Amino acid sequence: MNLAITKTDQVGIIASALCMIHCLATPFLFIAKSCSATCCEATPSWWTSLDYLFLLISFFAIHHSSKNTSSSWLKYALWISWSSLLILLINEKLQFLSVSVYAIYVPAIMLVLFHVYNLKYCQCKSDTYCTS
Repeated sequence: MNLAITKTDQVGIIASALCMIHCLATPFLFIAKSCSATCCEATPSWWTSLDYLFLLISFFAIHHSSKNTSSSWLKYALWISWSSLLILLINEKLQFLSVSVYAIYVPAIMLVLFHVYNLKYCQCKSDTYCTS
């Protein structure tokens, strides 16, 4: 069981970190592209779909990690961070509210930190799901 917990937290850390790298790289990649070619100003759909892929992977990592953590507050922290990331991503795509583009990094960083914390301090000691 400990191996499964470790793997989902590691997947969550990797997915959140890749999401942040993806978000950081986007402006630089498209500034370079716009400087080199004046056509095709729109972001390719495969690039924007990576946002949703990272969200999907992190959803399953959080789902499994929240079942296996010994900390009840951490379950809520993981889900609140993920929900915040989802809301900010949807807002970025649909422009409901004027929110800084940098706001998306806060829940992504929090997801990484919560997964690391869970990995280090909140592991269940039995082979069944935690009930706390």
